[in-house]
Amino acid sequence: MSRRSTAEEKTTKFDPIYRNRLVNMLTETNPLYVLRQALCGVTLNIAVKARSLAIRWLLGASRKRLGRNMAFKLCFKLVDAANGSGDAIRKMEETHRMAEANRAFAHFH
Repeated sequence: MSRRSTAEEKTTKFDPIYRNRLVNMLTETNPLYVLRQALCGVTLNIAVKARSLAIRWLLGASRKRLGRNMAFKLCFKLVDAANGSGDAIRKMEETHRMAEANRAFAHFH
């Protein structure tokens, strides 16, 4: 007989609009708002292809996260980015610092 108790299986209800359990599991707010906040937080101010870079960084950060289900990993990274934290935000800040430094030395060319 095992000493550990078995975990109760939690069932979440489907979201009435998107018909998705992940929406109810991750956030009580509008998921479209969370997506917009995540993209605005990760988007660069300088780059021309800022939105595509932001999406690429979010996908890359979610692929690095441990777990099997990509939908869960992406949802957690979107919530992190909407809150202003996570790997995608760090990548955006790093790229922004490099772009600012390169712009400062642009007059030498």
